Amino acid sequence: MGAKLNDFWKRKEYLICVDSDGCAMDTMDIKHFRCFGPCMVKEWGLFAWEKAILERWNEINLYSMTRGVNRFKGLAMALREINDTYCKIEAIDVLEKWTMESDELSNQALQKAIDVQKNIILQKALSWSNKVNESINDLSFEEKKPFEGAKEALAYAHAYADIVIVSSANLQAVEEEWELYGLLDYVDLLLAQDTGSKAFCISELLKKGYDKDMVLMVGDAPGDYDAAKKNEVFYYPILVKKEKESWEELKAAGVEMLITGAYAGEYQKQKIEAFLDNLS
Repeated sequence: MGAKLNDFWKRKEYLICVDSDGCAMDTMDIKHFRCFGPCMVKEWGLFAWEKAILERWNEINLYSMTRGVNRFKGLAMALREINDTYCKIEAIDVLEKWTMESDELSNQALQKAIDVQKNIILQKALSWSNKVNESINDLSFEEKKPFEGAKEALAYAHAYADIVIVSSANLQAVEEEWELYGLLDYVDLLLAQDTGSKAFCISELLKKGYDKDMVLMVGDAPGDYDAAKKNEVFYYPILVKKEKESWEELKAAGVEMLITGAYAGEYQKQKIEAFLDNLS
């Protein structure tokens, strides 16, 4: 996908934004189980408390209302708990401050912060993030598949709407995974971690001329829901452990609700309630 946000233009009246990890792609669990958590344990030498720390990492990033949080925010949250419970994490406040104040939370932005302030925790956070990316790249493509029903729903939706990936994951990883399984055939633009927050991406897409009542964000995490709320667009949840059913319903009913103007009201309310209940 060579197109950039600045070069993108509206083709259809409707816009559907879609998250990648844990939403379209069944990659979120394995990346946290095998990459994010274990790389943190290694980077900070937390082997003495590994089992409990990894369980808590997964709870923060997969099974609660912080599911899908940016990797550096998740890291800061986990390290703060580790600092308060198990062992001192040097300069944890510096990492927390950066995650709260930086306009962009990516490797590139972190490197710029390190160039200004060569603090050990920022350097270790970048080392961790690079090792996470390497570890993810080492996963076989057979382990990184789309959820059942996702491709069919995207193909159906693309007949009516522009489709844009809006992800906080690594750009290269998202592009490779979607291309391998033919999902990019139904995508008009890919926006990832390097573009900015999901809320920012949606706000920039709205500037292309879409009516907010014709825009839908499809996601699996509170960050996706918040991005939709901030931009006053509709939200469709891919429910954790009910992904196949969620994609099938999007194809069978969700897209039609959007294009017939019936999404607002009871249907949107039901979708949001189901989403919140699922992560409670």
